[in-house]
Amino acid sequence: MGHNDKLIAGFAALAITIHLLESALPSPVPGIKPGLANLVTLYVLIRHGWSLAANVTLIRVIAASLLLGSFLSPTFAMSLAGAIASLTILGVAWHFPGKPFGPVGLSILAAMAHISAQVVTAYLLFIPHDSLFTLLPILLTAALISGTLGGILVSKILERVDSITNT
Repeated sequence: MGHNDKLIAGFAALAITIHLLESALPSPVPGIKPGLANLVTLYVLIRHGWSLAANVTLIRVIAASLLLGSFLSPTFAMSLAGAIASLTILGVAWHFPGKPFGPVGLSILAAMAHISAQVVTAYLLFIPHDSLFTLLPILLTAALISGTLGGILVSKILERVDSITNT
């Protein structure tokens, strides 16, 4: 097993574990979760690049859905759509000249893309009613908050890892 394979496996296992734990948490508002497993994606993106982050994320979405019994269900479709949208926006933002987005900006972009893709997926596949989009301001506000907090947390983790590895 190559070095990248080991990194992907380790980070995917961590992300799957976090995803499973988060799925057990009650949600005060349906559809709103903190997205803690996505913090692993952000960390991997910043430390190891987009390709490894994409692998970790897609493995997490598929493996967690298999473990939770939601593979190929509406939940899986929405999770996969959110992951693909997040990975897409992260890929674009990560390759901007000068890397203008830090962890907080990247996290906000990913969270906004994730929830937007989930709403569009719900509309296209499950609830084709325009009133679904009335939820978007609430969901985008939650994404802004969770994206900001997640980015701050990843920033702190990066600082901590750097302080440990540079001593």
